[in-house]
Amino acid sequence: MKYKSLEIPNAYRLDMLVENELVLELKSVEKIEPIHMAQMLTYLKTNSFRLGLLLNFNVDIMRKGIKRVVNNL
Repeated sequence: MKYKSLEIPNAYRLDMLVENELVLELKSVEKIEPIHMAQMLTYLKTNSFRLGLLLNFNVDIMRKGIKRVVNNL
C-alpha cells in the first residue's frame, strides 16, 4: 500500500470493501471510540475512498451501532 509516495506495510487491512467504494469496518465493542474513527479515516484516506461505515455489533438494536464516516477528499 502506498500513501504520499511512502510504502506502508500491510499493517492496515480493511474488513470489507463493497463495490470498490464503501469501506465496512466491523466491531464488537462497548462503544465506538475516537481510535475507531481514526482507523476508519486512515483506511479512507490511504485508499482514496470517500465513504465508510463503522458497524458495532455489540448493541441491542443494530441501528444504534452504525456510524457513517465521510472522507472529504
